[in-house]
Amino acid sequence: MDGKKILLTGPTSTVGLPVALDLAARNEVWGIARFGNAAAKARLEAAGVHCVTVDLETSDFAEIPDDFDYVVNFAIARGGDADWDRDLAANGESVGLLMARCQGAKAFLHCSSTAVYQPAGAHLVAETDALGDNHRVMFATYSIAKIASEVVARTAARQFGIPTTIARLNVPYGDTGGWPWFHMKMMEAGIPIPIHADGPNLFNPIHFDDIVRTVPKLLEVATVPATIVNWAGAQSSIEEWCGLIGELIGVEPQLDVSDHALGSVTTDNTRMHELIGPAEIDWRTGITRMVEADRN
Repeated sequence: MDGKKILLTGPTSTVGLPVALDLAARNEVWGIARFGNAAAKARLEAAGVHCVTVDLETSDFAEIPDDFDYVVNFAIARGGDADWDRDLAANGESVGLLMARCQGAKAFLHCSSTAVYQPAGAHLVAETDALGDNHRVMFATYSIAKIASEVVARTAARQFGIPTTIARLNVPYGDTGGWPWFHMKMMEAGIPIPIHADGPNLFNPIHFDDIVRTVPKLLEVATVPATIVNWAGAQSSIEEWCGLIGELIGVEPQLDVSDHALGSVTTDNTRMHELIGPAEIDWRTGITRMVEADRN
C-alpha cells in the first residue's frame, strides 16, 4: 500500500502504533486519539503521522477530513470500572459515526477480538461459533462492547456500502508489548501469573510484524456485507510461552491456578489462511526476539 490517505484510530495503542509507523513510511496517515501519551504522539508526528486529538466517546468526527482511501480502527476502551455507557459509546457508537463520516472509503478494517467468543476450552473457535461474555474476569465490559462494535460495523457497512473487514485478533505481542511481554515483566517482579484450572491455557499469539504485514491484505478482502475473520497465529499456551521466557531470563514462572482466571481462547484459522495466508513468525521465534530486545 503506497501513496494512500489512511485514517487510523488508536495509533498510540500497543497494536496501532507499529501499524501507524509502518503505513506512514509510504502513505499519508492520520491518527486520532485522546493522546494522553505525549511521547507516543511525538513519535508518531516524527514519523509523519498527522495527529488529531479526538475523544471517541463524544466526537461526531467533524474535526477530521472525510476523503480517506482507507480507515483502520484500532481504538479501544476497556475501563476497569464497568462504565457501560462510556464503553459502549467509545467502542460501538463511535464505529457507526466514523463510518458515516468516512463513507467514501474504499475499505474499512475494524479490529475486533476473539474475546467475543463464548468460552469453549480447547475447542478451536471458528467465525461461525457462538459469541459470549468471554473476558468478564479481566474487563467487565470488554466482550459485550466488542460484540456491539461488530454489530455497528456490520450495519454501517451495509448502510453506507463500505467494504468492511472485521478481524478478530487473538493475542498480539512483540518486542515492546502484548500479553507475553507483560508476563515477562511479572516474572521479573516475582508476581504469580494467573492461569485457569482447565489447562493447558491455549491461545494463538500473533506477532506485531505479522499484524503489520497483513493489514493491507485484510483491507483487500473487505466486502459488503462485512468479511469476518480470525486474526491469529499458531496455537501456543500460557504455560508454554512462560516456560520459554523463564528459560531465557533465568526465572522460574510462578503460576497461580484459579477458576477465576481467563480461560482458553484458541482459534480455527482456516478462513484466515484462505483469505490472507498464515502468520509467518513462529511464537518461539517471536518470544525469543521479544526477550532479546528487552535485554538490549
